[in-house]
Amino acid sequence: MEPHVHVSFIQAPVPDGSVSIVLLAGGVGKRMKATMPKQYLPLRGQPIALWSMQTFARMREVGEIVVVCDPSYRDIFEGKVSNKPVKFALPGAERQDSVFNGLQEIKSTAMLVAIHDSARPLVAAEDISRCIVDAAEVGAAVLGVQVKPTIKEATADGFVVKTLDRSKLWEMQTPQILKPDLLQKGFAKVNAEKLAVTDDISIVEYLPHPAKITPGDYTNIKVTTPEDMFIAERFMDEKNANAKSQVSSIQDPIDQFCADEKNASEFECKVYDD
Repeated sequence: MEPHVHVSFIQAPVPDGSVSIVLLAGGVGKRMKATMPKQYLPLRGQPIALWSMQTFARMREVGEIVVVCDPSYRDIFEGKVSNKPVKFALPGAERQDSVFNGLQEIKSTAMLVAIHDSARPLVAAEDISRCIVDAAEVGAAVLGVQVKPTIKEATADGFVVKTLDRSKLWEMQTPQILKPDLLQKGFAKVNAEKLAVTDDISIVEYLPHPAKITPGDYTNIKVTTPEDMFIAERFMDEKNANAKSQVSSIQDPIDQFCADEKNASEFECKVYDD
């Protein structure tokens, strides 16, 4: 039977400190071809992994951060956040093992657990907050963006089978946010039946339980190759330039109105001279 869920449009506030973060930082990152895992490479003056960690630390909903990393890299995270408790867990052989280890370290009172790849440094706090609200209502939510390219289904030997309807296709990002008991229940089923999963939402799909896709941003990239480093830097430069532009443009009532409308509705407001 297909799962159904009614989602309310009334977004009740999530209590302060009720979300535990599991920050995955145990990957090897072979595609980066670097001397250290990709999440520890410097990006604009600090390790990639610290950017998202600091974003989470500034959020009122977040109560703690559990970093899943090799003990030899713990010093990168120690002392970098002063306003949230930081714990550590050991990475596992596979991603789902690392998530499971991190899950065991969160506080028992956590309302939600948010799993995030530390190689995604540009995740926006406002997107995380919307995903938190969706997870609180549904039980599981994930940031995602609709795919842009044409996607083909192919045979094992590379022949086209059909073109998939991309209006129904979404690229999953992180964080992926779930109720802890739901994730624990999913892990019990996955481990008992030795099921293969590629992300955290896949775990609850097996229950089955509905999961909401919260529209995210295309700038929330995962840094996996040297080219991604340049893209991430470009996105950061653009974000800083836009922030400065917004501040400098708030000089008269019309500019103020346009800035407010853009922030409120996410549509661009333009004023043309006659």
